[in-house]
Amino acid sequence: MNVEWLKLFEQVLQQLPLTLVMIAFALVFALILGLILAVIRIRRTPILNPAVRVFLSFSRSTPLVLQLFLVYFALPQVLLFVGIDINQFSRLFFAILAFTLHSGAYLSEVIRAGYQSVPYAQVEAGLTVGLSYPQVIRRIIVPQALRNSLPNLTTQIIELIKDTSLAFTIGIIDMMGQVQLIIGNNYGLGMLEVYIVISIIYWALALIVQGALTLVSHRTSRPYQV
Repeated sequence: MNVEWLKLFEQVLQQLPLTLVMIAFALVFALILGLILAVIRIRRTPILNPAVRVFLSFSRSTPLVLQLFLVYFALPQVLLFVGIDINQFSRLFFAILAFTLHSGAYLSEVIRAGYQSVPYAQVEAGLTVGLSYPQVIRRIIVPQALRNSLPNLTTQIIELIKDTSLAFTIGIIDMMGQVQLIIGNNYGLGMLEVYIVISIIYWALALIVQGALTLVSHRTSRPYQV
């Protein structure tokens, strides 16, 4: 491989840790948010359920870049009306918040679909043999729901990895931001090479996630016994 290619990879990968931090925090918080939203939808909680449906509709119907701008530019102004000042928060906070809200909306549907994929007859059977409802959730529903949700979960994690490439639009120098700096410093020269490099890196990250979750899927594909 040409030394210049190696140099490009090295320059872009300098910001890989920041990209991984965004992905990790956004994924953890999105899973928590998705679980909360899914529970509200499953239980059809009064007042909250319609509000969640509106939120999900908005999140799934508007571009992520617009949601990112709303969180970064509009949210601080709205909160000032109630005396909360978050203008001093870092750009990273706003990026993670936007990615959390967006991914959480999709993950809530993945979690809900996984829960509903388990036949209710199995829940009744668990209760019949003396298991408490929390035990039924932990020993019957969760293992099967997780197994059934893994393909969609894999897709959403890969989508999140790609979504973080928009963080540079609010001034965060992650890998994509580093690419823009390299192109700007070279006055637009070498754009093809730089974009090839960043494409390979994102592709590699997606393959790692896909491979890891495929392995988990194979290990959990055996029939579950209570």
